[in-house]
Amino acid sequence: MTDFTSRTDADGVAIITWDTVGKSMNVMNQQGFTDLDMLVGQALADDAVKGIIITSGKPDSFAGGMDLNIIARMKDSAGDDPARGLFDGVMAMHSVLRRIERAGMDPKTNKGGKPIAAALPGTALGIGLEIPLACHRIFAADNPKAKIGLPEIMVGIFPGAGGTTRLARKLGAMGASPLLLEGKLNDPHGAKRAGVIDEVVPAEDLISAAKAWVLSSPTIVKPWDEKGYKMPGGTPYHPAGFMTFVGASAMVNGKTMGVYPAAKALLSAVYEGALVPFDTALKIEARWFTNVLMNPSSSAMIRSLFINKEALEKGANRPDAPDQKVKQVGVIGAGMMGAGIALVSALAGIKVVLIDAKQDAADKGKSYTAEYMDKGIARKKATEDKKTAVLGLIHATTDYAALKDCDLIVEAVFEDVGVKAEVTKMVQAVTGPDCIFATNTSTLPITELAKASNDPAKFIGIHFFSPVDKMMLVEIIKGQQSSDVAVAKALDFVRQIRKTPIVVNDARFFYANRCIIPYINEGIRMVREGVEPALIENAAKLVGMPLGPLQLVDETSIDLGVKIAKATRAAMGDAYPDGEVDEVLFWMADQMRLGRKSNAGFYAYDDKGKRLGLWDGLAAQYPVADDQPDLVTVQHRLLFAQVLEAVRALEDGLLTDIREGDVGAILGWGFAPWSGGPFSWLDIIGAPYAAERCDQLTAQFGDRFTTPDLLRDMADKGQEFYKRFGTGAKAA
Repeated sequence: MTDFTSRTDADGVAIITWDTVGKSMNVMNQQGFTDLDMLVGQALADDAVKGIIITSGKPDSFAGGMDLNIIARMKDSAGDDPARGLFDGVMAMHSVLRRIERAGMDPKTNKGGKPIAAALPGTALGIGLEIPLACHRIFAADNPKAKIGLPEIMVGIFPGAGGTTRLARKLGAMGASPLLLEGKLNDPHGAKRAGVIDEVVPAEDLISAAKAWVLSSPTIVKPWDEKGYKMPGGTPYHPAGFMTFVGASAMVNGKTMGVYPAAKALLSAVYEGALVPFDTALKIEARWFTNVLMNPSSSAMIRSLFINKEALEKGANRPDAPDQKVKQVGVIGAGMMGAGIALVSALAGIKVVLIDAKQDAADKGKSYTAEYMDKGIARKKATEDKKTAVLGLIHATTDYAALKDCDLIVEAVFEDVGVKAEVTKMVQAVTGPDCIFATNTSTLPITELAKASNDPAKFIGIHFFSPVDKMMLVEIIKGQQSSDVAVAKALDFVRQIRKTPIVVNDARFFYANRCIIPYINEGIRMVREGVEPALIENAAKLVGMPLGPLQLVDETSIDLGVKIAKATRAAMGDAYPDGEVDEVLFWMADQMRLGRKSNAGFYAYDDKGKRLGLWDGLAAQYPVADDQPDLVTVQHRLLFAQVLEAVRALEDGLLTDIREGDVGAILGWGFAPWSGGPFSWLDIIGAPYAAERCDQLTAQFGDRFTTPDLLRDMADKGQEFYKRFGTGAKAA
């Protein structure tokens, strides 16, 4: 079966309908381009056809974009000369869309041709917008849920089927930049205001409006195919255009720190393309797109941020258990974490019982949802009716008896074993025998906490990241006795609240904190050594970390770091490795510099909590050394501190799937997204080099950089993580 079909109505309008078989939303594949090109060619050659409408057979969307699984494999399937194979493949896509755009017009006079309209029932993303941009007029149904845009930059590539060149020529570099460089999506009315589409019409009038235009003998020559075309806002050597491109270059480098190849390539394609005729500009776009696809960063980002993330969200590691959809969740503790969990649950349509020791506290937790909805109403993202409905799902109370009908409990009280044990017993005194109990904790061992439960098989850990409504990762921790049903319940709940789960086994700090704490500690250790704090922070940002280690510890609070350090030292005894770090951390706490919450930490803050810069008093206690390390050494210390813990977590069996290791690292603490995650980064640099670099770092800085046995074995065999473990992970 073909994804594209065509019929010609009585008025001579050929309606080409895109309806991908077996998919809820259209996605483009290589065969799809061939079929579309054939149908357009037939319509253009048929004298009985006066014009063409390209639309979707899906009721609420046009297309979700290109099948990224195919893009991820394009390089591998491109033959002995992958760059040439990729370039030729991309140019073939350009030929199809250029044929739509020219629509049979005489190449010299621009005479003739048939009008082609795009009719979008709803969402149009990526190639789902690039095809309409090649048409002569774009109609969109008035569908408030629709999203229209080019989000490719978010997964490590850029619009490479003409979208970059067409949008820049249609809107100018300035107008196109939010859509191209930020992947901004608009609803239909926003897309029309931005100049991306031409008309928004009632859904029932979509085809008729497009047909009326097609039959109106419209002018169909694109501005860039007319003589005398001038790019809106000016080309790079126009006075106004010069300022735009200089500003765009500064903005891109400021936001990406130069580590995201797609952003630089996109800007280069727009800049260079603006200096040449349109068809040459398409070749330039194709060359830069090929350049990005040849960069291992792009395939790593696509794999982690799209393919693997989607697989985990669809339950790739879900146990074989009956559907565990949550009907009513009890949230114990209405503080910041509990309030956030209640919010995302109610937004997903789940009934919530929100409990705290005092009614005022419970009500305050519920008010977090009210405030969230008010912000949505102010931004016209929500309505009063929606607010009323969401709040109606949350019952704030102090009465544990209200939990009797809950099928899932998420306990989010203070991080104390005794307090959590008491709450566990109180909850299980009123809940039914099938209720699953989940504890939200970032450090406490789940198996130990489960001892307070009357049924450890129905006890599991769920680690939310703060703030809950913004952070997409949820870490599910299996205790030694956690059942498959408990794991399935947690996974199904996370899917309901539209977040990405990873499942790990029980061990100190689990996965995310196990990796992020060494990152923070390495930064603090360098402060003690006399490394310039600004070098530490900027080195981290220049390698793609969203926050430097010193800013991160300020954000999470220094006293929390002290508490974790004391608990870890007590548990590890003489084996505790971070005494040098504690010296700095404890001294900061003694100075009452507890981080952002106290307006004083490694950074200085004004009275309103605005960060002013690194605290200059730090140098009095830890003077800056005369000899400073080079940038790469600092970066490698910060990166290897994290990735070696990820490898050890895999070795230890804490982590059971490298996909979860990569996706969890990016979504959980922002590990260099350009790299695709710790395991993808090790694949990029190669296990032999990684092992060699670890040996050098160990000799210079200590045993914490010792090469794990697994990595050494892979280095000796010349293996890659994704080739050795594929989609799973057994560290044997």
